[in-house]
Amino acid sequence: MIGIGLIAFIGWWFFAPRPEDRKQSAVVANHQTVAIDVNGGYAPETVELQAGVPATLNFTRRDPSGCLDHVVFNDFGINQELPKGKTESIDIDTSKPGVYQWACGMDMFHGKVIIKA
Repeated sequence: MIGIGLIAFIGWWFFAPRPEDRKQSAVVANHQTVAIDVNGGYAPETVELQAGVPATLNFTRRDPSGCLDHVVFNDFGINQELPKGKTESIDIDTSKPGVYQWACGMDMFHGKVIIKA
């Protein structure tokens, strides 16, 4: 009984749908900025930006895990180190609307940027 319960819990933990943590940026002085907390993943994990308006994502890593010590945006050619306890700013090219993924250095944790026209 305990084994079946444990298997069910593990299945739920890894495969159950989770609500998406989403944040839409506000445009202030013709610039978009979004703060992203890096602690056991990314919060928010989805960021919505307006196309054509300069944007900066500010990643603050609190997690000591080596997995989260880098953030990689393959579509933008970005592989940025995230030192623990520091905020690292990453400028995002918003010239082309679309959905762009980011991931940790080990490709275990993910997020995405949605650039809307």
